[in-house]
Amino acid sequence: MPEEKIITAEKLAEEFKEHSVAEFFKKNRQMLGLYGKVRTLTTIVHEYVTNSLDACEEARILPEIEVKIEELGEEYYVVTAKDNGPGLTHDTVGKALGQLLAGTKFHRLMQMRGQQGIGASGCTMLSQMTTGKPVKVITGTGRGKPFACEVTIDPKKNQAKVENLQELDKPFRGLMVQARFKDVIYRESSTGPLEYLRRTAIANPHAQVTFISPKGEKTTFNRTANYIPKLPVAQKPHPSGATVDDIITMGKASVARKVSSFLKSDFERVGDTAIEKIQKQVKFDLNKDPKQLSWDEAEQVVTAIKQVDFIAPSTEGLRPIGEERIKKSLESIVEPEFVFTLTRPPKVYAGGYPFEVEIGIAYGGKAGAGDNGTEEPEPKKGEEENATQKVMNGENQAKVEIMRFANRAPLLFDAGNCAITEAVHTVDWKRYGIRDLENIPLTIFINFVSVHVPYTGAGKQAITDEEEIMEELRLALMQCARQTAHYINTKRHEIENKMKRDMFYKYIPEIAGALNNITKADKKMMIDKLEYLVLTKLKLEKPDIEKEKDFEKKRQQLERIKKFKAELMGGDA
Repeated sequence: MPEEKIITAEKLAEEFKEHSVAEFFKKNRQMLGLYGKVRTLTTIVHEYVTNSLDACEEARILPEIEVKIEELGEEYYVVTAKDNGPGLTHDTVGKALGQLLAGTKFHRLMQMRGQQGIGASGCTMLSQMTTGKPVKVITGTGRGKPFACEVTIDPKKNQAKVENLQELDKPFRGLMVQARFKDVIYRESSTGPLEYLRRTAIANPHAQVTFISPKGEKTTFNRTANYIPKLPVAQKPHPSGATVDDIITMGKASVARKVSSFLKSDFERVGDTAIEKIQKQVKFDLNKDPKQLSWDEAEQVVTAIKQVDFIAPSTEGLRPIGEERIKKSLESIVEPEFVFTLTRPPKVYAGGYPFEVEIGIAYGGKAGAGDNGTEEPEPKKGEEENATQKVMNGENQAKVEIMRFANRAPLLFDAGNCAITEAVHTVDWKRYGIRDLENIPLTIFINFVSVHVPYTGAGKQAITDEEEIMEELRLALMQCARQTAHYINTKRHEIENKMKRDMFYKYIPEIAGALNNITKADKKMMIDKLEYLVLTKLKLEKPDIEKEKDFEKKRQQLERIKKFKAELMGGDA
């Protein structure tokens, strides 16, 4: 056998290399959600649309977004995304579309759909990897001439290459990106681009979204609100969720010269009263320089913070959709029999990040995810009773539909790994009259709002199950479920009553006919009386006072007739 070579530390040192973030994600594109042929295409649409919505809202522009997908060959498509936003400058177009971890969002603690500055650049890299083609861009800021260019990425350096830049004479305001992709497939499914845009329209009623499919079919989701959501403001972390590492790291970067002033300036809701309470709990002077804090001292601060009852976090950095707007969106698109919406008060999870949970539950109508997206046909004559019984038993072709959102952006994938899905399945739905959650016409809408969404990965499709988040999700679900249960139980009671009433009504004519043969009493009056007895004695409906008066009037008339006959005959009739 050949003698094995001895590897020395010096030899290993020669193999050490520094890699760019672009190279890392090029080899691990699945971490960006760019895997699976259907999923990849939907993720591409997601990245372009969320960037457009964020840009339009920051520029105080009502968004008009158009997405077009054209098929060029087998598993080969071109995606064009266009918006009417503020556009990009010559200096920022390359960074926005061709440099990973570059952008306007990651360093600001405020609610936005995008967070990392990866998505659009990741799409540019994927186009380059699968087709070798650059991304074509047209953009205009409204000042000066718009321009067109082509953008690629140098993975070794994580730098953008902007080429073929040309100024245009035609007016254009906004951004249009056109990119080609291979190894992707378009499907009209619950995880396809069309469903993604449908849900985007529900959560963003102020946006007009147009989609043109590979078949040339045009679908427009018109805006239902002419308002632009208030721009969230960047805010400081709340002390309740601060960790020891946060205190150490932020203390070193703070311009404050004392720990006391550092806590008041770098965290929100920390005042003089809170500082006094913290000072009593720690074993060192809060006049100490925060840059000199030891790990033990930072632990003391975190422990002391937990003993202080702080004011709830500010909602200035949060912009929920709002109960009424969610309700209108669901009523417009889902068309349910019943809908209840709720926005919970803001809370804090680890790291001091404030968040809110919005929820809506829609029942009946077009709620739920139907089989293959088809509607169940109307029951034929004679099948109504079976259809009614199915509703009572929770049997329906419609499946429960869980619509997950984070800062108004739909989450279509990784449902099994998401805190929202987990929270839904930890609720005991049978307590709320829902016997089989998986087979009921129910749409559960949940929007997680935060200045920092704790995604499970860079693909941004699932939220981590932080303890505080799970608790809020469960409380919101149970609160909405109680309202939904009241409606479902009332409806079930009405269905049961109808079945009983129909059963008795079926035999009333025969009974009235038999009694008529025996007593010669008026058959029509007997039918009315028996129907009235069914409703009142079985308590199927509230008594009809007018009908009761009518029965009494008829009875008195019969008594007068009998008395008149008796007088004529000189005796009892």
